[in-house]
Formats: sequence, structure tokens, C-alpha cells
Amino acid sequence: MDTRDIGALKALTIRNAHSLLGVDSVRAVAGHGLDGDVHADALSPRQLLLAGAPAYQDFSLPPHALRENLLIDVDTASLVSGTVLQVGSEVRLRLMFQCEACGQLDAVAPGLSQSIGIRRGMLARVLTGGVLHRGDTVRDLGLLHMPWSDDWRKRIARVLDAVPAGSVIEYKHLARLAGVQSSYCRAFPRLIRTLEPRYAGRAVPAQSASTQPRWEGHGLFQRA
Repeated sequence: MDTRDIGALKALTIRNAHSLLGVDSVRAVAGHGLDGDVHADALSPRQLLLAGAPAYQDFSLPPHALRENLLIDVDTASLVSGTVLQVGSEVRLRLMFQCEACGQLDAVAPGLSQSIGIRRGMLARVLTGGVLHRGDTVRDLGLLHMPWSDDWRKRIARVLDAVPAGSVIEYKHLARLAGVQSSYCRAFPRLIRTLEPRYAGRAVPAQSASTQPRWEGHGLFQRA
């Protein structure tokens, strides 16, 4: 395997519903996320967020402005979905897709959501668990998984492709698996109508009278 050191872990942060807590170490749980973090979720592609120190420097951002879990001294815009990073001696992370720069960043600096673009950070899942420590080496193990698109519409189609024959998925689970906010559910009926005919009927609202089995996404990330 062709591997290379690409940097170091500069800072670690745990997020809860109301605040960010900087820590010197934290346990990463395989298939789940960071222990104690609000975004730890076995069925989410957004288990943790990596941000790059170069973005903080270039935009003169205060600490934690990007609300990342892992701050690394690498420009995350250069990272590629499907790549596996090893952090320290134990933890391996599967890079999923670039994090959308939402309007909340404008509270940090006017226009930041537009100017920072894909440099907001890269979302990832925990493949191999262990303890992360500030200062750990970050190693690129290469492109080991199929990439996921930065385009949320393509991610919706990808999840719909995985729905087992004869089953349906509720909109809320579709949003969760595709890594978008639940508010996107309002757009799903119109979006699905624009996709290939084979997607029709695969996603339903929670109150649907459909008697077909409801799939919640178990196994999606293991086989994708």
C-alpha cells in the first residue's frame, strides 16, 4: 500500500447541542463517531468534521469558527472522497464529502459562507476505532472506498439505489443517510420526479399508508 504522512492533528473538539469543548484526547468508536459528540450516529455519513489550519490562517478565523472535530494542518479542499486517513496508531477515517458552507458561518464574518467554499472542511466516518490525541500524525492510506458526491442530489440517488427491492425509505431516513438536513425533505418529491423512473415510489413520507417494509439504511455504509 502506498501511504504517506500528510500532516498532524492540531486540535480536537467535541460538539454538543450548545457548545464546543476542546480536548487533548477522545475515543473514536468504529461505525459510530466520537464518544460524546452530538453527531455520532451509525447511520450518518457526517460522523465528524475535519477542517484545515490553512483555512483558519487564510481567512483569519477565531478558534472553532468552522465547528470542526479535528483540526489538521492540511488544506481539506485537497482531500478526496473515498480516501482513508489513519490518525495516530489506531484510528482510521473514511472521507465522505466536502461539508457545505452554510449561512451560519456569516455570523463569524460577513460573506464567509460564500468566500470559504469547499474549504469549510471534509466530513468523515470512523472505520477503525481507538483514541485520538492532539499531535497525532495524519497518514493518507489512499483511495480505498468508492467516493460520495459533494452534490446532495446525487447522494439522494445513491441512497435510493440501495433501497432493497420491495421496500421503501421514509424521507427522514433518506435525509439522514444522504447527509442533509431534515428541512430538505420538502424538496424530495420534486427531486425524485426529476430522477429516473425507477426511483418512483422508493421514498415516502412518514405518514404514508404504504404497507411495504420500511428500510432505515442499515448496512449502507458497510457495502458502499
